[in-house]
Amino acid sequence: MRGRGSEAELKKIRVIYAVIFCGLLAIEIGIAVFVHDAFVRPYVGDMLVTLLLCCMCRAALPDKVRLLPVFVFIFAACVEIGQYFDIVALLGLADNCFLSIVLGRTFSWMDLVCYTAGCMAAFALDEIIRKGKI
Repeated sequence: MRGRGSEAELKKIRVIYAVIFCGLLAIEIGIAVFVHDAFVRPYVGDMLVTLLLCCMCRAALPDKVRLLPVFVFIFAACVEIGQYFDIVALLGLADNCFLSIVLGRTFSWMDLVCYTAGCMAAFALDEIIRKGKI
């Protein structure tokens, strides 16, 4: 991201991303628990989850992997493709509520659009933080 920054600079960036991650996690949990609509939960939640993953990774790797949002998108797309093939059922784990929720069981092209938007937001956030505006 910034190349080889000073240790203090990298620590500050890690803290910023960790705080954003915690905030996004709280929002995602709030959406999962309290929001049962046809827009925020399926679309905003999917967009935020890729941003959440990027922030989690950036907290650990603040100056590495410039294309991290691309890799997060590829990961999310692979999960979505797994939903297309209902990988949870194929693995015989359809009764596992946790895996059914985490991996999902329903494919949607719109999810891929939401993941793209979340990763674009991650690129924008990287730029804002890299330029020291946060």
